[in-house]
Amino acid sequence: MTMTTTYSGPAKLILVDGACVSGMASLSTNQRGGLNGWGGTFRPNEITTELRNATEGLQLELPYDRVGTVAVTGMRKLLATQVLMSLAGSGPAPF
Repeated sequence: MTMTTTYSGPAKLILVDGACVSGMASLSTNQRGGLNGWGGTFRPNEITTELRNATEGLQLELPYDRVGTVAVTGMRKLLATQVLMSLAGSGPAPF
């Protein structure tokens, strides 16, 4: 049996240096046979050099101070001024 939980809405990506980047997240969990995994995408409101270079040791903060650890697994350009980041979560899902 597979259970899926999702979250879609505002989020902040907290970089290693403590800088916060606001944006929109679309996340889901997959629980199969004892394996807990979660991940999804994050679309930042603004793109910085630090954000482009971010890979691991990041935190994703959702409303109500719920935080999860994430790593960037990919980044693709949506428009000239927007990117979509693929995230893989570790530990308990914050939603």
